[in-house]
Amino acid sequence: MILTKQYRCVHSSSCQCTKGHLSEDVIFLVFNNLNWNPKLIATLSCVCKWFDDLAKRVLWKEFCRTRVPKMMLDLQSSGTHSIDGNWRALGKLLIYCSGCKKGGLFKNVHIPGHFVYRTRFSKTSGKSFLLPQCINDVLYVSDPCEHLDQGEEGDIGFFRGVFKSFATTNVRRMLINKGAQLHPTEVCPYCKARLWSMLQANMIPQTASCRLGSYEECVDYHVCLNGHMVGICTLLPLSDSEEASEKE
Repeated sequence: MILTKQYRCVHSSSCQCTKGHLSEDVIFLVFNNLNWNPKLIATLSCVCKWFDDLAKRVLWKEFCRTRVPKMMLDLQSSGTHSIDGNWRALGKLLIYCSGCKKGGLFKNVHIPGHFVYRTRFSKTSGKSFLLPQCINDVLYVSDPCEHLDQGEEGDIGFFRGVFKSFATTNVRRMLINKGAQLHPTEVCPYCKARLWSMLQANMIPQTASCRLGSYEECVDYHVCLNGHMVGICTLLPLSDSEEASEKE
């Protein structure tokens, strides 16, 4: 891979990197050898704006390609070379469960966000979150991240996802045609874009609860302007969720 070499920080006059940086191709080779470690990429981003820009343009992109190669090929198969909301946002979505703060998107639930080692994303599962009118859209959705025994809230599951080419999806078109309102205060935990509530827009199909193994009336999710999805559900006891899967 050929990268443009930049040796000095051109973004900030206050940057301490007065003697210049390693070239981008050297940094690329170092992180390739480190298997695109996300913690190290995040650490490098904090050094200065030059490194932050490099991480967003190159390192997070390679991290995503390495972590979910088939998913990345599909998300880019429409001809675009970039991803909605930038590569760093997508990288974070792959490895971070957003949780929820009390009084936030999901009201009374307070569960801190955390990193997860590995999560499976499936566009087959994503079909279960789409109305029949939107079934041709492509949505990758994670398995729910389980947070058990949350008092009165029961067993909570958080899930997340991303649309392919969200700007051209039927979901986005329906939200706009319905006049769906964006959340007045909360933003996407991955890219900071504003959010639509799929529950308020009455666009959550029954198949979503079947796929999640959750109570039908306890599924809620939001979609941001860049096509990232964040959601919550109350999970059924194991025996009941197995019966729901059989019905699906």
